[in-house]
Amino acid sequence: MNKTFLTFGFIILTLTFLSACNQEDPNKLPADLINNPISADGDNDLSALPKFEFVSTEHDFGKLIEGVKVSFKYKFKNVGGADLVIMQVKPSCGCTATSFSKDPVPPGGTGVIELTFDSSHQPGKNFKTASVIANTQPNTIELKLRAEVVPADQF
Repeated sequence: MNKTFLTFGFIILTLTFLSACNQEDPNKLPADLINNPISADGDNDLSALPKFEFVSTEHDFGKLIEGVKVSFKYKFKNVGGADLVIMQVKPSCGCTATSFSKDPVPPGGTGVIELTFDSSHQPGKNFKTASVIANTQPNTIELKLRAEVVPADQF
């Protein structure tokens, strides 16, 4: 009986593991949207790639009262030669949320990436980042924000 119980438990554990591996992230974009003409043969024409041109990649909120949520929109233009697709925006901590369009931005088109900073439990000087992963070269760019959070009882 004990051996049967262990075998049954092993089968259940294996099936659970395998079913978890097959789940796809609904936020992932199909790979066929990404066009990267850089190749190992040395013929690398970067003008055919999409390219970010941000108004600014940094923002300073200044002094904030602890507990306040603030947002900033990082505006950009695609100055490259192909559709720009943002795959993911990964903030450096859980106190920062992101919002961005998942639609391709055509050459000459504009877009916005919004970062929202929650100053709750973040007293003192804060420096946060968010990595933007896109079909550009290089494929990652970093957005930065700063804030000095003052506890409400000291304001």
